[in-house]
Amino acid sequence: MKVSQELVQTMLNLEKPIIAAVNGAAAGAGVSLALACDMVIAARSAFFIQSFIKIGALPDLGGIHFLTQLVGPHRAKELMLLGEKITSEQALQLGLINEVVSDESLLDRSYAVAAKLAEGPSVAIGLIKRLVHRSANSNLEEILELEAFGQGLCFQTEDLIEGVGAFLEKRAPHFNGR
Repeated sequence: MKVSQELVQTMLNLEKPIIAAVNGAAAGAGVSLALACDMVIAARSAFFIQSFIKIGALPDLGGIHFLTQLVGPHRAKELMLLGEKITSEQALQLGLINEVVSDESLLDRSYAVAAKLAEGPSVAIGLIKRLVHRSANSNLEEILELEAFGQGLCFQTEDLIEGVGAFLEKRAPHFNGR
């Protein structure tokens, strides 16, 4: 179990975005792992089920935390206590996932999103990811301080200079991760 917990911590601490491409069933720990990702794109035929209750267990790998953060305590308890299957469209409506695409285009769309993120300003992306995770357990004052600190770091990067220059010149930026 410790290895699984370390995996989730590693996913959360990784400064690079992680995209889940869900095709078919995301059940039990599969749901937890998908929710630990930064973005979730699902095929139309995909479905999600919190199946732990069916074997007398409870979600792990942060599933309780992520699900509650995404849908609120009442809906999270409903999904976990009843263990009913939900479609990718229902998951989208609940805010569990970012996008539903045709089964055939799942990987192409996931790769396109990954490529767009890879071209972005990596320092800012890593800080956004870190602060979003921190915000779940922080108050507004703490987040304001962390945002100010993060902005200070971003203002020291070549990517910010490039981004501002591209904005002023009305062209696409070419970030280098520095």
